[in-house]
Amino acid sequence: MEEARAFLKEGVLRHLSMLEKESVLLATRQKEALQQQTRVEELRSKLEKLRAQRDQLRAKVKTTMSLQQLTSVVDQENVEPREESGEESLQLSQLKARLTQVKHLMRAHHLIGGYDVVDTRRGKGVCFSLATAFEGRYLETYNLEVDLARTIRICRHNVPPFIPLEKLAQQNLQEDIKAFLDTLGQHLNAFAGRQEQVRLVKELLQGSVQVMETNSLFSIVVLMCTVPGQKETEVLITLEYSDPIQYIPTRATFESEDKTLLESAQWKESQSLLQQTPVHTALLAWKKERRIC
Repeated sequence: MEEARAFLKEGVLRHLSMLEKESVLLATRQKEALQQQTRVEELRSKLEKLRAQRDQLRAKVKTTMSLQQLTSVVDQENVEPREESGEESLQLSQLKARLTQVKHLMRAHHLIGGYDVVDTRRGKGVCFSLATAFEGRYLETYNLEVDLARTIRICRHNVPPFIPLEKLAQQNLQEDIKAFLDTLGQHLNAFAGRQEQVRLVKELLQGSVQVMETNSLFSIVVLMCTVPGQKETEVLITLEYSDPIQYIPTRATFESEDKTLLESAQWKESQSLLQQTPVHTALLAWKKERRIC
């Protein structure tokens, strides 16, 4: 009897030991998976910031190209001297003066961090212009006039009311105006990018995808699409953008009467694609693969 009890006790301890090892192994795997997911999210966030910076740089190319073209014309005139009439000489002088002016503007443009700025109220204020762009297309330009008389303060602007301008100003306006403009530019560019994606969905996927609802910040977008099959199925897609300086959804949820469809590997892959690429790009890929009508 004692031997049986000892054997049983040993078996129970061995089983508990195995469970403990499996528990430790599972916890380790979960920790590694969490770390990997966090790293992926960090890289994705960095990628979107770089894309936003790329779009802002594209918006400045026009000015740089104009300067290069102007320089080329003047350099050609200097390298290839020829007899000039009085009118041609006057035109060349005006061109050189314009080149000098543009160079000065470009230097000032560089010193203030790449933002367009003009003097206002006889030097008592300045007005900054922040251009937005998405995928190489120039969108809205927002203006912000700052009073420099005593403390720096915003006196006029056309920034949308749902952009947290006052909060951003409290954080950086007095100490680091460039950091303030950079952060504000990220908010505006992300908003413009989300808004532009909705416009592209309406334009490129008319008849296939219906925009059901959006909020003013375009941080929530609700879409309706139809899945082909023996019986066509409607799927409601809700996109959430919890990060205000990103234009890629942080969460995508599907709703449909066909629960089996939503559990399929294909639709789980579709959900992942929506959180990696702009929404119109993902939906166009779905349509090409005939995932939607």
